[in-house]
Amino acid sequence: MIVTSIIVLGLIGIIGAAVLYVVAKRFHVQEDPRIDQVEALLPGANCGGCGRSGCRDFASACVCADTLDGLTCPASGSAVMKQIGEIVGLAAAETKPKIAVIKCNGTCDLRPRLARFEGAPTCAVLSSLGTGESPCPNGCLGCGDCVSACPYGAMKMNLETGLPEVIEDKCVGCGACVKACPRSIIELRYKGPRGMRVYVACSNKEKGAAAMKACKAACIGCSKCAKECTHEAITIANNLSYIDYEKCKLCRKCVDVCPTHAIHAVNFPVKKAPAKEKVEETA
Repeated sequence: MIVTSIIVLGLIGIIGAAVLYVVAKRFHVQEDPRIDQVEALLPGANCGGCGRSGCRDFASACVCADTLDGLTCPASGSAVMKQIGEIVGLAAAETKPKIAVIKCNGTCDLRPRLARFEGAPTCAVLSSLGTGESPCPNGCLGCGDCVSACPYGAMKMNLETGLPEVIEDKCVGCGACVKACPRSIIELRYKGPRGMRVYVACSNKEKGAAAMKACKAACIGCSKCAKECTHEAITIANNLSYIDYEKCKLCRKCVDVCPTHAIHAVNFPVKKAPAKEKVEETA
């Protein structure tokens, strides 16, 4: 009985292996070896920043494409895309590196806490309830979904402010945090020369008085920044200012006139105080 069972199972295994071998040979698809070469250059994080399902899918798209326009890996940068272009025989477009910015500055000391949430500690769950712990309807919920979603460890929660922070030397601009934020307060912007950039750190679309009641650092849509900008880089929509990073010349005039300090300038050299004129002593 035992011997018969072993023989039968062995025959079934041999027949199954033979069938699998024939099917594998019959339906085998020969892949372009360049796909492996391109994939080897990619970070392998499968972050989806390229708009594809993963690094191998992106590599396959590059090999099969007639042009590399619209195909870019934000985690790799222009240097790697140039190498990919050499492998597939196509010219890679020059791209500017981007970085995530948090469009909220509602720290714990700037906005009141009206409730305490004791459910699942995720922004997605808290957002589904319609409100957070503060009165701001568009501000950061502070549960760190963006931090958990970052495949590069480029974000962390600041326990003092209750807000997420971007670690600049690790952020590759893949956009995973942007997709994870249920309130869309994270944006990808150009890093700018030497990392310098100017942006509005607020997402509150309420009118001035209501916005200030919810957060002392809110944008009130006063239009002072737009009037000061000579490059037409600032627009006002839904009581909220927005700075177009492609038009912005980094002059920082808008930063100086913002009454609530909602506009942030990052990585700029510290302005030197004007030298005091020496008063000549008269005899």
